[in-house]
Parts: sequence; C-alpha cells; structure tokens
Amino acid sequence: QVQLVESGGGLVQAGGSLRLSCAASRSIFSDYYMGWFRQAPGQQRELVAEFTSGGTTNYADSVKGRFTISRDNVKNTMYLQMNSLKPEDTAVYYCKATAPYGMYYWGKGTLVTVSS
Repeated sequence: QVQLVESGGGLVQAGGSLRLSCAASRSIFSDYYMGWFRQAPGQQRELVAEFTSGGTTNYADSVKGRFTISRDNVKNTMYLQMNSLKPEDTAVYYCKATAPYGMYYWGKGTLVTVSS
C-alpha cells in the first residue's frame, strides 16, 4: 500500500509560478512509475509530466518549457515546478504511482487556480 499526498496548490495570477509536491508514504521511486496528471472542470484527466521507465522525463506539449518534474529520493517526494502559468492550467493536480506489477495509486489532488 502506498499513500500519496499532494500539496502546494493555490491561487496565482497568470505568469506566476507554483511548486507542487507529492509525498509518498515509503520509498518507491526506484521501481515505481511516477507522474503528474491534472483534471480541469468538465475535462478528462490528462498527463502533465512523468518519469519514464528509463528514468528520463516526458511532458505534455502544453506544458513543455514551462513545467519541470523532479524528485528527491531521500525525502520520497516528487515535485512539479510550474512557471509562466496560464489560466488554462487551472485544474486539480494529482500524482500517480504505478507498481511494477500494475497496481496504481492516486493522491487526492491539489487545486491550482490561475487568474487572468
């Protein structure tokens, strides 16, 4: 069992920055897939950024050059640095952890609201 807790969301003006955190209840980064997703009102949940199985990173086209995913293996925490925020980035942001055998876990999400 893995618990994920997101934090760092809030209200920010367009052009501003936020850093989201996803704290895992135990050490999983070495063998779990980890990613950030978001869901805007009335929209499907979509991938924002992820660590691939090869350890590299992958970003949605809409956030490339503005968002950066990172992680601290000692703190069991994954981050999403979000710069140059736009109103269309408004969503609930979730982190997801997927075990090698397929079981996956979601956090409860943190709300990001970008005002124009």
